[in-house]
Amino acid sequence: MFTSRRIEPSSNAHHGWVLPLIWGVLLVAAVLVMPYLESVFRWLEPDARQVIYRRAEFSNLLGRHLLVVGVAAVVTVLVGVLAGIAVTRKRGQDFLPLVGQLASIGQTFPPVAVLALAVPTLGFGTLPIIVALMLYGLLPIVRNTLAGLQGVSADIKQAALAMGMTPWQVLHRVELPLAAPVILAGVRTSVTINIATAALGATVGASNLGDPIIAGIVNGNMAYVVQGALLIALLALTVDSLFDAYQQTLRSRLSAS
Repeated sequence: MFTSRRIEPSSNAHHGWVLPLIWGVLLVAAVLVMPYLESVFRWLEPDARQVIYRRAEFSNLLGRHLLVVGVAAVVTVLVGVLAGIAVTRKRGQDFLPLVGQLASIGQTFPPVAVLALAVPTLGFGTLPIIVALMLYGLLPIVRNTLAGLQGVSADIKQAALAMGMTPWQVLHRVELPLAAPVILAGVRTSVTINIATAALGATVGASNLGDPIIAGIVNGNMAYVVQGALLIALLALTVDSLFDAYQQTLRSRLSAS
């Protein structure tokens, strides 16, 4: 007799954290080993006087990159999710098209143009790139928040109200938990895109992993460009796989409840 074994959702969720760990280890290894790979990058630029970017430590550049993207992500998530919640309530439904259009405007302007407009007002440094990342990353979060909240069945909300829940309790205990996977997908898209976009901050004095790329373009040194691009790619893969693992865990919890 064959017996079927039930696979616990948590076991699959735990396996999902292996890939982020692998990418994270590769990222850390690349940061630590990069200064010692001169012979490898010399193959790319045999005639260059220097092939390893040494104006700043790669670990410092990584930390600054994470700080810029993290600050922009926190602000963007707060603004995007709160805006999505506000326009899906009865009092705010009239503003739903306006919020959608305002969020779309951020992506109609290229980040370079946003930086060019922000620098005269905000000055050089980190602040202009944070503003650019906020505008550029707002649309996926707003759209997914709207899609997630609007996708919650009206019958479920009515049943929750019939049980005696207040509108706030329905939002907090029913709508947001059910919409969470869709909202998280928007946050994942926003943050992953902004990890690459943040490299443009190096053009306005915001030191990050874009520094080697810009220096390589200016000096015609492909080795610098590859070093910055490789670290940004590994960072994006690490963060994206972390979001994916968390989404799997979230789905497992929702399916088990």
